[in-house]
Amino acid sequence: MHGLWKETYDGATVAFIVLGAACVFVMIPGLGFLYSGLARRKSALSLIWGVVMATLVGMVQWYFWGFSLAFSHTAPNSKFIGDLDSFGFRNVYGKTSDDAVYPELAYAIFQGMFMCVTLSIIAGATAERGRLFPHMVFLFVFATVVYCPVAYWVWAPGGWCYQWGVLDWAGGGPVEILSAVGGFVYSIFLGRRKESLLINFRPHNVSLVTLGTVLLWFGWLLFNSATSLSPNLKSVYAFMNTNLSAATGGMTWCLLDFRLERKWSTVGLCSGIICGLVAATPSSGCITLYGSLIQGIVAGLVCNFATKIKYYLKVDDAMDILAEHGIAGVVGLMFNALFAADWVVGLDGSTEHHGGWITHNYKQMYIQFAYIWAVIGYSAACTAIICFVLDLIPFTKLRVSEEAEARGLDEDQIGEFAYDYVEVRRDYWQWGTDTDNSNEIRLEEVNGQHDPEQYTTNTEESGNLNGEKQLGSDDQQTANRNDEEQVLTPTYSKNPT
Repeated sequence: MHGLWKETYDGATVAFIVLGAACVFVMIPGLGFLYSGLARRKSALSLIWGVVMATLVGMVQWYFWGFSLAFSHTAPNSKFIGDLDSFGFRNVYGKTSDDAVYPELAYAIFQGMFMCVTLSIIAGATAERGRLFPHMVFLFVFATVVYCPVAYWVWAPGGWCYQWGVLDWAGGGPVEILSAVGGFVYSIFLGRRKESLLINFRPHNVSLVTLGTVLLWFGWLLFNSATSLSPNLKSVYAFMNTNLSAATGGMTWCLLDFRLERKWSTVGLCSGIICGLVAATPSSGCITLYGSLIQGIVAGLVCNFATKIKYYLKVDDAMDILAEHGIAGVVGLMFNALFAADWVVGLDGSTEHHGGWITHNYKQMYIQFAYIWAVIGYSAACTAIICFVLDLIPFTKLRVSEEAEARGLDEDQIGEFAYDYVEVRRDYWQWGTDTDNSNEIRLEEVNGQHDPEQYTTNTEESGNLNGEKQLGSDDQQTANRNDEEQVLTPTYSKNPT
């Protein structure tokens, strides 16, 4: 009978990879909730939309040519990028070798989720001032020109980083550094927000921030452990490494914030957890357990102080993507040079590597260092070129108008609101105040027909409405503040000093 597939696979391995891909996908709504909670109400929904749409863009790009460019096995002599032999998942079905135990399609789906997460992280750079359609165009080009080559460098057997012996377990370069540098450069081209005196700004919904962090943590456990592509001891070891790094990272950041404010910050706790998870991305399958314990502390400490970089460079990195993804990714990659062990790398029973300093492979330090700067330099240059070209095209201008920024991206870009009362409150004051009722009251006073009870009720209602109007929306509040002082806002985290 024609049309019957004859290959057989290891069922546990296939299920493990597919489950890993599904759990990585859970990180995407986690990012959306995290970013939305950190923003203000008037732009909360736009960030969720941006994160989800970035995922859709990534899925389409990955299907067309993303997977072929990043993991092509028909371009063995290329050290920079793959070819288009697998365009549209052409011939991406079953085994790529006789001893393979899972179909190539499962691997392609799993790796595609990694790129979707990368693009979703970058989407946070649009916070409160970026147009959404041009950003989606940017992400499609970024995925093709930046992500696919770097993924090929380090994960494809023909890539120059792979052949050189770079240790990057689950994407410290392709996922974390690329998203951080890409988002930071994008923020430079967007420019600083025009809001005045945001010094008292706080995330509008810390519960959403916490929910997003928990979803990220859940997905990250399979993000790192399923990278082994088999339910073996190495996947379990990576799972534990991820938890240890996240735990000590969260504790460290929280303590640093406590020393300043004598309060246990929930946002600070979430920020530290994320830094620990990011640092574990490149290292969880390479370093020892005690190395992860130390790594979380170092990541929480370094990234906490790294939130000051945006102030020194005067870049409005609203979600602290550089500090919490880029710097933490660098920490994880450098810990591979120090704490990677040959026996940890070989826990899957198939991978051979000399490890890092603790197993006397001292040259791994400069290999990791060169890899980090190669990824930073390439992503920064390419992102700058893409942004420059897009901003020259009239219909792909990157930034909204100042008026649209004041109203909020939910109204300007989405046409819907995360909270109904934001829209209702604005519409009410556009209708105007109830002048007819006040005229009747004055007429009754003149005619001596004043009812004290009615007057008291009307006065209270008027006072309540005036108080509500005085509170106003977020943009009304900021418009009434002193316009002379412009400051950047710590949105993604709390400042160390």
